Amino acid sequence: MAAPGLVPRLVAGWRAPVQTVRSLRDMGESGLMALLIGTLAMYFLAQWPAHAQAARIDPSIPLGARLGGALMGTMFMMPLLVYALAGLTALVGHAAGWRGTGRDARLALIWAMAMVMPLMLLAGMVQAVSGAGGPLTAVRAAAGLAFLGFWLVNLRALGHGAPP
Repeated sequence: MAAPGLVPRLVAGWRAPVQTVRSLRDMGESGLMALLIGTLAMYFLAQWPAHAQAARIDPSIPLGARLGGALMGTMFMMPLLVYALAGLTALVGHAAGWRGTGRDARLALIWAMAMVMPLMLLAGMVQAVSGAGGPLTAVRAAAGLAFLGFWLVNLRALGHGAPP
């Protein structure tokens, strides 16, 4: 696949997820970590409107403190959880006959997270405009379902025909 950058690959991933994730197989471990950190940075930005709104409603916890906590959780704790979940996925997958590697499990999870990044940003914008309610719930549900769908497609694509 000749998608030269991240945005064209994200667009291609929505059209042809199997081919796109397989084309990323040769990405180095440092590239995979950079993709994870970049995705999590966008997730952090998506949380900003909610924290700003909460700080306006309850000024006892200032915006800086809220953002600091979100930054710590998103940028420092989430990578550890992502790698642990990918490792657990690989172990359970191997017990169930999945033929991918641990690196394939990491790629499947991280690429699924990157694929739903636009929906996460949309959820942040919806929350900034309308607050909590039906529209926000709908966007978050769509993001969750898309994530699960992409993750399963990615695991299947990387587990079948995996190199020995």
